[in-house]
Amino acid sequence: MTLSGSMLIGASDVTGDEGVAHAINPATNQAIPTPPFGLGGAAHVDRAARLAAQAFDAYRRQPMETRAALLESIADNIEALGDTLIERAHAETGLPVARLQGERGRTTGQLRLFASVVRQGHFLRATLDTALPQRQPLPRSDLRMAKLPLGPVAVFGASNFPLAFSVAGGDTASALAAGCPVIVKAHSAHLGTSELVGRAIQQAVAGLGLHEGVFSLLIGAGRKLGESLVAHPAIKAVGFTGSRQGGLALQRIAQQRTEPIPVYAEMSSINPVFLLPGALAARPEALASAFADSLTLGAGQFCTNPGLVLAVDGPGLDAFVAAAAQAVGKKPAQTMLTPGIHDAYCSGKAALQAADGVSTVATGLSSEGRPNAAQAALYLSDAEHLLANEALQAEVFGPAALLIRVRDEDTLHRVAEHLEGQLTATLLLDESDHPLARTLLPVLERKAGRILVNGFPTGVEVCHAMVHGGPYPATTNAMYTSVGAQAIDRFLRPVCYQDVPEALLPAELLADNPLNLWRLVNGAFKQA
Repeated sequence: MTLSGSMLIGASDVTGDEGVAHAINPATNQAIPTPPFGLGGAAHVDRAARLAAQAFDAYRRQPMETRAALLESIADNIEALGDTLIERAHAETGLPVARLQGERGRTTGQLRLFASVVRQGHFLRATLDTALPQRQPLPRSDLRMAKLPLGPVAVFGASNFPLAFSVAGGDTASALAAGCPVIVKAHSAHLGTSELVGRAIQQAVAGLGLHEGVFSLLIGAGRKLGESLVAHPAIKAVGFTGSRQGGLALQRIAQQRTEPIPVYAEMSSINPVFLLPGALAARPEALASAFADSLTLGAGQFCTNPGLVLAVDGPGLDAFVAAAAQAVGKKPAQTMLTPGIHDAYCSGKAALQAADGVSTVATGLSSEGRPNAAQAALYLSDAEHLLANEALQAEVFGPAALLIRVRDEDTLHRVAEHLEGQLTATLLLDESDHPLARTLLPVLERKAGRILVNGFPTGVEVCHAMVHGGPYPATTNAMYTSVGAQAIDRFLRPVCYQDVPEALLPAELLADNPLNLWRLVNGAFKQA
């Protein structure tokens, strides 16, 4: 497939007229010369949003099988791109080929997961409370409820996952599954990758004869186009993965609209890891090696990177620190996704190094002058300094972590209570640590969306039980997840039908249950 540098607005290729951008190869710091990408503006946003609004009612009324077929067709088309997609993504991100192949599998896998979610129909939450005309003192009307899609959704491609959190990523897949048209703003770090995947979606929409406004892909420089997209009255929800600054900026725009809309932003998290005494005494070296591997995986460019480690002082912690210093010191520097991300990483490390009470435990191998290469780093401080300095909770996006020495278990609880909201919290423990873990769990349940035991948080399974979310500032809405089957709930709202004739009801609420769904009927789940 030949790249054109065009936006995809409905079925049309549109060359932006607000300037030109090129993708950058972060491994060389050089622009990729072809093609130049034309940048869009407010007029292009308006065109795409109007098409999405026109498509909404027709698309949401399509049979569930058609929605499922769309998702599966997108997955098939992405796979059909073969090496062309992987090679372009590798050139634009510096990510290893094997990582990108795995991410492609995750992307197509989650598309197919949502196809199965659509076919099962549980997400509709179909509920029937039949009429009770003889009830005293007042009769009850016939009441039926199902969840319906919100409307057109704006999705922002993420820098660190050019496939799984981008054009056809989880936000797009779950929104399309819910019955919402999608407009994606491509991330500037992987423009060619975005066009290739965008065309895979565009072709799937056309192949099923759906309204062209079901999908559009926009390209814009800086924040202007994205702000215009969130502000457009046709947009009814936003999916975003990125920085706290970016997520909150979009949320402010969304809340200042005449009609405020939800912004589901996944933002910053340092994902605390609690090293409990029994585990530290039994296996400090093994824990240190596994921690260093998780810290540096993918150059640390994961939102679930273990950026904060906490442990009660003692010989076990001393052994862990020594082993972690050795493991981190052997880690090679890795190319980061963009020059901007690399610059921010270096600034974050410098801020940690300059903070009162922080010392450097280890740094990874030198980058040897390679551009945008991240050198791993491990820093050490104590609970008193962490509690006194909020800046020590700041996310450093990359392979750097802060280790906190804690005097005793009471102080460990104080620190846990002090932490901000997180995507994950991890307990590394042995059986002897269960009493301490039992007292920490209620705190961590309030602080995090996912709690792990004896693992590391890098790696987010796409399945029904996964929660990839958490209290602020990890996300803007702790009630939802951006990964897993429940991600579809972000783009739905309940509608109740009172005494509506059968001839006018949606299929999921008809008395004879033609979709063969499990439904809540008069308080009991039935498939009838």
